[in-house]
Amino acid sequence: MKSLKFFLIIFFLNSSFSSASENNLKIKITKNLRCLICQGQSIYDSDSNFANSVKVLVEKKLDEGLSEKKIYSYLKDKYGQWILYDPKFDKNTYFLWLLPVFFFLIGGAIIFKLFIIKRN
Repeated sequence: MKSLKFFLIIFFLNSSFSSASENNLKIKITKNLRCLICQGQSIYDSDSNFANSVKVLVEKKLDEGLSEKKIYSYLKDKYGQWILYDPKFDKNTYFLWLLPVFFFLIGGAIIFKLFIIKRN
């Protein structure tokens, strides 16, 4: 009888930990997705119909056993790169990633030139 109680306790603790980790993964994924309706909010923060349907979709995909990367890939294929807050570096986003570096270099060159001109 004691072993049965022990088994039940372990079973229920394990199931509660797995559901908690699945819930944390769902929160992490929905925070990294942009709501296409609200433009400035994540799926997690938004309460639009679109955001609610994506939350249900993410939960369904997690229940099917898909990994985080596969869910991101599925949503990117369905809604485009815009839905991801952290787009990958590819031919469509290289300008987005390199623009801050370009501004930094141009700004540094302007400041350097101003100091060189003031000294002469």
